Amino acid sequence: MPIQIGQTPGSDFDEPLGLLSDCHRRIEHFLHVLVVVDAEAAGGPLTLAHRSALEASLRYFAIAAPKHTADEEQSLFPRLRDSTDPAAVAAMILVARLERDHDEADGDHAAVAVLAQRWLAEDCLSPSEARELRERLARLQVLYQRHIRVEDQELFPAAARVLDSEQLRQIGREMAARRQIRSDIPLD
Repeated sequence: MPIQIGQTPGSDFDEPLGLLSDCHRRIEHFLHVLVVVDAEAAGGPLTLAHRSALEASLRYFAIAAPKHTADEEQSLFPRLRDSTDPAAVAAMILVARLERDHDEADGDHAAVAVLAQRWLAEDCLSPSEARELRERLARLQVLYQRHIRVEDQELFPAAARVLDSEQLRQIGREMAARRQIRSDIPLD
């Protein structure tokens, strides 16, 4: 089933860990869209469908994906750091790598955005630009495959065991605030 911006997620702000995992599905989807457009157009002229898909994916990675990273780095990770629970302490080894992944992905996404904007403006890329775009997208695929697996299968389950319901409510409220969405969770 295709994913669209604005689609209702499987979880809501009452279930922030599920919402983070839902966001992973959107990251996978929009990265796949970029890869498909790259494979089909290969740096050449863009069809209207390619142009629309490329613009939607760039918009997602420019607007929504940074909020997801902030959800993790500003809301989830600090609460795990503050915990003395042995599972949280063990999870911090994962968090250090995940934060490095975020930095690495940011660099690749910035380069992809520049190349894709050039492609949209000029309707073609030079062979070296097309090659760089393909290489950056391939790196992002490898990075996200590992990163998302670690978060969905290891970090989020550990966080669910370690964090109490109030901490999870706070994370959900912060996530909603980042999106300027009024959460049904009352602010204390």
